[in-house]
Amino acid sequence: MRVLSGVQPSGTLHIGNYFAMMKRMIQYQNEHTLFCFIVNYHALTTVGEPDKLRQGALNAAMDFLALGLDPAKCYFWMQSDIPEVCELTWILFQQTPVGLLERAHSYKDKLAKGFSPQAGLFNYPVLMAADILMFQSEAVPVGKDQKQHIEITRDIAIKFNNQYGEVFTLPEPWIDDDTATVPGIDGQKMSKSYDNTLEIFLPEKQLRKKIMSIVTDSTPVEAPKDPEKCNVYKLISLFMTAAEREELAQRYRAGGLGYGQVKKELFERMWAYFAPYRDKRAALAADPEEVRRIMAQGAQKARALAMETIDKVRRAVGLNY
Repeated sequence: MRVLSGVQPSGTLHIGNYFAMMKRMIQYQNEHTLFCFIVNYHALTTVGEPDKLRQGALNAAMDFLALGLDPAKCYFWMQSDIPEVCELTWILFQQTPVGLLERAHSYKDKLAKGFSPQAGLFNYPVLMAADILMFQSEAVPVGKDQKQHIEITRDIAIKFNNQYGEVFTLPEPWIDDDTATVPGIDGQKMSKSYDNTLEIFLPEKQLRKKIMSIVTDSTPVEAPKDPEKCNVYKLISLFMTAAEREELAQRYRAGGLGYGQVKKELFERMWAYFAPYRDKRAALAADPEEVRRIMAQGAQKARALAMETIDKVRRAVGLNY
């Protein structure tokens, strides 16, 4: 099974990225043919500072490698190192009705949040489709909010295949309902865009401060509480077994448990969970040239497959003269 997913380096990676995507990718490298990449072309829709984009992309690669992604077991590359994806995007534009993109929930949501209505943001799903179709991906692990983008990818591929023959594999979305949406410290979906994240490798004091700032309601300590309505419970559950989650839920319902106590437990669990990866992350940060070498090798391996697909596409549409 060819499984593909990418992460956008528009800011420091956080536990929403980890539990919704990164952790699954690291597991899949031992079970499937894994395609994993840093989507820095996509990040241009929100990041306008060159140094920030460069460092964000490098940091994202370091985070993945530190957390256990093995380039020898998968395809791991930087999106901008595969220029053929831009060519494929242009070709797919010819199969993409404007109305299809106008219905994209993500685009409308970003406009509502105050993002500028740029063409890049509007056409984001087509570039995403090119990433997916370029590698004949069969499965794409995504959060619930990205499911529509996979449906758009399928619509574009079906239209292309109907006109030119069976060139593209139709991908399926893989959604883990337990971790599809991780809440941020303000209760919204955890997102770099909303500045409400808990970063994976945040220094100890900063992490503790952020966790203690998680928004909760004003229910008194002694009163019973509904765990399913509590952001802290939802976050700490990510680091717990099913039995531990149930035990904590009972403590919530019994009363006498303050949100501050649960926040302290969340900090302790999160700090301990990522402790085994911090030394490797520090070593990678001390040798960025080695990280660049790893990414260049990954791009060379991935580009060989991209060239196979783009050659099929060129022949199909008549660009081979």
